[in-house]
Amino acid sequence: MARVRMSGRERREQLLDVARALFAEKGFEAASVEEIAHRANVSKPVVYEHFGGKEGIYAVVVDREMQSLLAGMTRALSEDAHPRLLLERAARALLDYIEGSTDGFRILVRDSPVATSTGTFSSLLNDIASQVEHILGVQFSKRGYDAKLAALYSQALVGMVALTGQWWLEARKPKKDEVTAHLVNLSWNGLSNLEGKPGLREKS
Repeated sequence: MARVRMSGRERREQLLDVARALFAEKGFEAASVEEIAHRANVSKPVVYEHFGGKEGIYAVVVDREMQSLLAGMTRALSEDAHPRLLLERAARALLDYIEGSTDGFRILVRDSPVATSTGTFSSLLNDIASQVEHILGVQFSKRGYDAKLAALYSQALVGMVALTGQWWLEARKPKKDEVTAHLVNLSWNGLSNLEGKPGLREKS
């Protein structure tokens, strides 16, 4: 098959797309520059020219996925709204990302063997938790609770949603809105006050 003539930018994007799919399918260790080049229909030196090797292209793929997920979560938490709605939006933002960027999420939740500018998935969750902590701190203060405990609660909430998201990545049942509603039900009402049939206040 003849090689397609591309600009440097187009070739770089093509290689990133190919590598992203391969890393999601096989993981970092099993993927190779040779297979990236083969799938992109280029020679290995082209991959090295753009990224310096497998570690370089992997770092860019991971960094992009982290920025995408963090941007979605930031948007969900940026508007001033009732805390329950913010919780709904944050949970839905993560599930939206898993649904729309399944390959990206598969890459993120694997243990990253390469240091990237963004760090690891756990450090990304800490970034999100710090935003949740700020929101919870304001709400705790308004209600007379100890604002110092907002950090603990934010870690618990983000951890619960993230771990459920990893499970839902494979299960895909129940539907996304139902999963969101149950997450909010548990985190908002607690086990002792669970709603029998929880629903969302804000429809997607």
